[in-house]
Amino acid sequence: MSDATDPGLSDPRVAGRPSAVADAEFALLLTHDVDRPYKGVQSLYHAVRHGDPRQLKGLLPGVNPWWQFDDILDLEASLGVRSAFYFLREPHLLARDPSDWVDPFYWVEHAGRYDPDAPEMRDLLDRLRAGGWEVGLHGSYDSYDDPDRLRTEKETLEAALGESVVGGRQHHLNRCASTWDHHREVGLRYDATPGSASEWGFQHGYRPFRPFGDEFVVFPLTLMEVALPDPGEAFAAAWRVCADLLAEAADKDAVMSVLWHPRLFAERDFPGYRRLYRRLVERAQEMGAWVGPPADYYDLLAHPAPDSESNDGESVDGVARHRNRLRGRQVNDNKVSPGANVDPPE
Repeated sequence: MSDATDPGLSDPRVAGRPSAVADAEFALLLTHDVDRPYKGVQSLYHAVRHGDPRQLKGLLPGVNPWWQFDDILDLEASLGVRSAFYFLREPHLLARDPSDWVDPFYWVEHAGRYDPDAPEMRDLLDRLRAGGWEVGLHGSYDSYDDPDRLRTEKETLEAALGESVVGGRQHHLNRCASTWDHHREVGLRYDATPGSASEWGFQHGYRPFRPFGDEFVVFPLTLMEVALPDPGEAFAAAWRVCADLLAEAADKDAVMSVLWHPRLFAERDFPGYRRLYRRLVERAQEMGAWVGPPADYYDLLAHPAPDSESNDGESVDGVARHRNRLRGRQVNDNKVSPGANVDPPE
């Protein structure tokens, strides 16, 4: 547990352990980047890759194997936890500079594009908000150095959601020296971007940190699921990485953050990832961890006193009311002690 050597007690740039979770062994933050909620043309690729013509059903109207939100919400609710979903709004290809039109990368991004303001997305946002899940911003590919675009995306998401968002993560983990300045400028309170899609671990330390020494907090990413050995082919190896990270987090009183993309819960396309996620959460609970979304943990931190108004003009009292609303019941109900860790039937 924390002691006088805890950097959060002496370094104002480090966010220490909230007193509300001081009895927990460590914290596990659960996040999902909503990159591609629709499968579409990827059905052809998976049909060839898996030699499975049934994959072609994903091309039929009304069939969408990557819409996994119902299953994720049911899974997390059954475990008594909540998580964060970061929503993306990539610009239309024709809205980009003409030089981007010949770049295959932007065609791929365009193929996965969706609108958070679409009716089924609005319905999903309503369900997330009502159920106590966090909704955050997944800044588009180029927004990390474009505050005007970032602000527009944030305002679009908030209009669809019906309330402010607290934080989020940049698409493809993009950032530059001024990204956090832009985040503060548009009114975000935290960022969860620093990390890797190919490596895991606590490369950025064991605690959230404050790059400006104020209430803006950075939650480094410990593990993105695609960095792991493929659990469909080597589940034991993938689980060993997760178990080792949990043990290190417990030993260091760490704040561990994980990213599981919603489409990877599609068992036919990505076998093993759903099972691995469940086992990760259950083991963390068995170890006495605080488990929940970054906004809830942010809400529990003791922040430096802000100015009379926040960066986006919202009053301090308004910010406090918003944080309390985001907390919901999860703050007091996230340390669940389930029974034995039993994987769901295949």
